[in-house]
Amino acid sequence: MTNPIDDPGHGHSPAAWTSVLIMLVALSIAAVALFVWIPWLLVAASVLFVIGPIAGWIVSKAGYGVRGTKYQTKAH
Repeated sequence: MTNPIDDPGHGHSPAAWTSVLIMLVALSIAAVALFVWIPWLLVAASVLFVIGPIAGWIVSKAGYGVRGTKYQTKAH
């Protein structure tokens, strides 16, 4: 059994979910833009994809990361 202090959380935090959700939406938009060939939408989706990890980092610094002050660990 692992020590709860050593457990990295495996991405089960609002910050991680925010990052992944933004990046998933960006990839979906990019796939449609590539299929229909709308270059400006493809570029916009690429920018949104880069914003995903930045948004996750900001939410993590706001206290919603794995070791954040506002995050409550869930029992497995």
